[in-house]
Amino acid sequence: MSTAIVIGRNEGDRLITCLQSLKSQGVEIVYVDSQSLDNSVLHAREAGALVVELTNEQPVNAARARQAGFNALQAMDNLPEFIQFLDGDCTVVPGWFCAGEAALREDPNLGLVTGWRVELHPERSVYNALCQFEWHRPAGEISVCGGDMMVRSSIFAQVGGFDSDLIACEDFDFCLRLGKAGAKLKRLPVNMTMHDANMTQFGQWWRRSVRAGHGNADVGARHPIAFRRELTRAWVYGGLLPLVFIMGLGGAFWLSLSVVAAYSVNYFRTLFGLMVNGLTIRQAPLHAALILLSKFPNLLGMLLFYVKRARGKKMQIIEYK
Repeated sequence: MSTAIVIGRNEGDRLITCLQSLKSQGVEIVYVDSQSLDNSVLHAREAGALVVELTNEQPVNAARARQAGFNALQAMDNLPEFIQFLDGDCTVVPGWFCAGEAALREDPNLGLVTGWRVELHPERSVYNALCQFEWHRPAGEISVCGGDMMVRSSIFAQVGGFDSDLIACEDFDFCLRLGKAGAKLKRLPVNMTMHDANMTQFGQWWRRSVRAGHGNADVGARHPIAFRRELTRAWVYGGLLPLVFIMGLGGAFWLSLSVVAAYSVNYFRTLFGLMVNGLTIRQAPLHAALILLSKFPNLLGMLLFYVKRARGKKMQIIEYK
């Protein structure tokens, strides 16, 4: 049987719903709290969870929290065969644990399985809807996935778990190391979790995009092949083309027009790609615009990482909620 390691920070009612979804399925729970200011710890104890509270001696982040949950189980000599990692703003769909455990037992070469994360309220904002589109990826063998995952405990320990120095994309880094160790990763064609992004403001989306850029740069520095495409696009569309556009305003207007053409081609290519993948003609234009715009906060996050690394500074969590 699996044990769920839930991480959270000021999740409020979302955490209560998360814990209830696990209790109703008879799943043992470890809750790791990242210095919440609400009643998260109390709610977790009331749900019967083993509670781990992170101290302020190190920066808090998802990687440190997930690893602390595993370490707590390991210290108790109580490691289950499988561990389900879960964010506190998610609930687990009934039937997922049976599906995930069955897949891992059927194929001993599988180190990790995941399923589809479904956004709870995509209709509330375009930012939530973007998350919904982002979550739904093809089933089958994969190289990386998000933080909702069921992992074989033995292989998790073998590759060293999560790297607590990463403030974002720690799940991708773990997956890449898992693959390098020879384990297979698979997305099952079933719903796994319901997620509540709760993003209703542009500023939230912007900060989330900055965090993504920071994480991509950090993981890209550790795994040079990873995120090469995403990093290149951020440099080109978030940095190089705006610079060329400004240079063109000095007299070489054809340069500025070329930049406008490049952005236009990218926009319409993204627009048609979104429509091919299921978005409607009403949804796709704004989605495409935000995807193009995201290159600017992505680049900002990348530069933030490079500057901090050059100065030898600790990376601090970037919150968007």
